[in-house]
Amino acid sequence: MNFRQLTYFVAVAEEMHFGRAAERLDMAQPPLSRQIKQLEDDLGAILFNRGRSTITLTQAGERLYDRGRVILRQLEELKFEIGRLGAGAEGRLRIGFVGSATYGILPNVIKAFRAEWPDVMLSLIPLNNHLLRRTLIRREIDVAISRPSLKDAEFVSRKLQEEPLVLAVPETFAGGDGGWIALGEVQDRNFIQYPEFPRPTLADYIFELCKAKGYEIGKQSFTQDVHTALSLVAIGEGLSIVPRSVGAHARDGVRVLRIEPDLGTTELYVNYRVDEQGVHVHNFAKVATSVARKLD
Repeated sequence: MNFRQLTYFVAVAEEMHFGRAAERLDMAQPPLSRQIKQLEDDLGAILFNRGRSTITLTQAGERLYDRGRVILRQLEELKFEIGRLGAGAEGRLRIGFVGSATYGILPNVIKAFRAEWPDVMLSLIPLNNHLLRRTLIRREIDVAISRPSLKDAEFVSRKLQEEPLVLAVPETFAGGDGGWIALGEVQDRNFIQYPEFPRPTLADYIFELCKAKGYEIGKQSFTQDVHTALSLVAIGEGLSIVPRSVGAHARDGVRVLRIEPDLGTTELYVNYRVDEQGVHVHNFAKVATSVARKLD
């Protein structure tokens, strides 16, 4: 028995007439009769009591009709569900991201994606760049929002945002009254950067930028994420160089100063595997780049 034969049988059982069932199925009556006869032979049971002018279901036919309708309905539901998954309308998407992205474009991207694909379940996983790269390789996440891009021949990386670096200082910091400060004025202070490991990290990139501008940062402290760094700045443990988007949403006890001359920029990327076939990932990347263009 195959699904086509089952479809034919259910049509005849519902119409109780071979001619009407054939018309409904858009086929001739003789082939339909042969298919029903073949089905009966395959199952080893008579399904219809055939009279001169009417047909009725046998006990075997009644059982097959009851179960067959359920099977065909489940098949249609399955086809619908698989179609929605294939179109990206349902399913799951695992997004790894650096913590600093939550201060900038990421909330807008998530909001835009949910508006377009509300039935896709999102798993949001904060990770540093090293762990983003490792989990993306292992397929433990589907897409990674990194700062900077994840350098790997197996990844596609699309730039979402480029923004200047600014200086986060305690609210009680004396200086920067004009909203800016020269890095040379504070290079002897303790700088709290992130993440701490594995090296090299964004912290090393920032300290290299300082060195290239002729500033030697003598006191360096490290923490594992931007949120902790800002908390330490707020209580006066030091200063921190952060992306402008982080500064725009700095926590209580922290204010932000422009660095003059400009220290440089940092870039945020969306990354996914080159061999990625999942429509959810490509939909997310498309939404992310679209949001980035609007916010540029």
